Amino acid sequence: MSTRARTNPAPGAIAGRSTIASVLPELIATATLTVDTRGQGFTDITREAARFVTEAGAGHGTLQLFLRHTSASLVIQENADPDVQVDLVTALDRIAPADAGWVHDTEGPDDMPAHVKAMVNGVSLQVPVIDGKLALGTWQGLYLAEHRTRPHRREVVLQFIGSRR
Repeated sequence: MSTRARTNPAPGAIAGRSTIASVLPELIATATLTVDTRGQGFTDITREAARFVTEAGAGHGTLQLFLRHTSASLVIQENADPDVQVDLVTALDRIAPADAGWVHDTEGPDDMPAHVKAMVNGVSLQVPVIDGKLALGTWQGLYLAEHRTRPHRREVVLQFIGSRR
């Protein structure tokens, strides 16, 4: 193999892997984050999640996030350009429009589409924690996606499992 092949792998090739960090879980820390949404759209919860990890004294492990609702969701998305969030709301509205003739409308015409959007996105996330920091990519943030038209109070359970700092 030539030097060039090692420094510039072919597209789609595995470029390498870091060394393995191994720890025994010695800490389970849990808290509930309450988020007041403004209605349909995204609320950035990255800072609150990072603060929880810091205050828990987390070292290496995983942060699990779980949303206790069925008409909102959790996503990891771009945090640089707010237009991405506008386009994502538009895309989700195309997937599950309010006027699609839903049978369930007890809680209003936006409720059933909200359930579909939550099912598509999901209500839980896992984020690796390395040296006490969320291992998110440069342009990634953690968001609560509100799918209902009016504001709601939402609860996100945060749980770190791993080593202490």
